[in-house]
Amino acid sequence: MRRTVREIGWAIRGACRASDPELFFPLAQSVEQEARAKAVCAICPVLADCRAYAVRAGEPEGIWGGLTVQERRGLRFPAGWRQPAAG
Repeated sequence: MRRTVREIGWAIRGACRASDPELFFPLAQSVEQEARAKAVCAICPVLADCRAYAVRAGEPEGIWGGLTVQERRGLRFPAGWRQPAAG
């Protein structure tokens, strides 16, 4: 799904704009790389917008709003969200 500039206009104010994109979208993720990316996110003025966008859009890759794919998935689908079918 394509996003318009209006929908993600907050991104131009992101702290990540001056960072190498590979920090947030690494070929091989590591604990150290993840910590460095999250440190950039921690000082970002649009952290909440970025996080909300990534969770809502179901971003399948990278660190967005200080969260990894797995962390975002946990917000979208918390433990126990899937209930057994009534029958």
